[in-house]
Amino acid sequence: MEIFFNAVLSAMLTFAGSMWIDKLYCTSTELTFPEKISERSKFRKPLIFCALTIFFCLSTDWRISAAIFLLTLMTFTDFEQYMLFDSMTLPLAIIGVPVAWQTNFFDGVLAAVIGGGIFLLFAFVTSAIGGGDVKLIAALGFWLGCEKLLNVVLIGSIAGGISALLMILAKKKDRNSYFAYGPYFTLTAIYFLLT
Repeated sequence: MEIFFNAVLSAMLTFAGSMWIDKLYCTSTELTFPEKISERSKFRKPLIFCALTIFFCLSTDWRISAAIFLLTLMTFTDFEQYMLFDSMTLPLAIIGVPVAWQTNFFDGVLAAVIGGGIFLLFAFVTSAIGGGDVKLIAALGFWLGCEKLLNVVLIGSIAGGISALLMILAKKKDRNSYFAYGPYFTLTAIYFLLT
C-alpha cells in the first residue's frame, strides 16, 4: 500500500514539478540551450517519476521528501539547461533551517556559511562554478552539517570531474565547454539525506 501511495504522490509531483520547470524555462533569459528545450527534456517526466518513487519509498520524513523533490528537479534543470533556479534553492534552504535547529543548529549554519563562502570565492576565481552552485551548497549546509556537506562536495566534485573528463575524451565536449556540476552535488546530497 505504501508503494502505491508513493507512486501516486510521485506521479502528481512529477506533473507539477515538470510544469514548474517549463514555466521557469519560459520566463528565464539565461538558459544555456533555449532552442533545445523540448529535445533536452523529452525523458524528464518518466525519469523524475521513477526517481521520486524510489526516493520516497526510502524516505521516512516529509521534510526529507520535500528536499528530495526539490533536489530532483534541480538535477534535471541543471542537466537540461545548466541552471539552478533560486525559486528551488530558496525553499530548500528555508525548510533546512528548522531541520538544522532540531539536529545541530550551529553545525548547520556553520556548514551553510563556510560551504557557501568557499564556493562563492571559488566562483570569483574560476568560471567552473556558477551562482546556482554557490546557493545550492549553502542551502545543503543547513540539511547536512559540516561533515556530510564536505562529503557531498568531495564526491560530487570527483564524480563531476570524471564525467567531464570522459566527455572530453569522447570528444562530446572540449576543455572550454561548460559542465553541469550541480547534479553530482544534488544526487550525492540525496544519498546522504537518505542514510
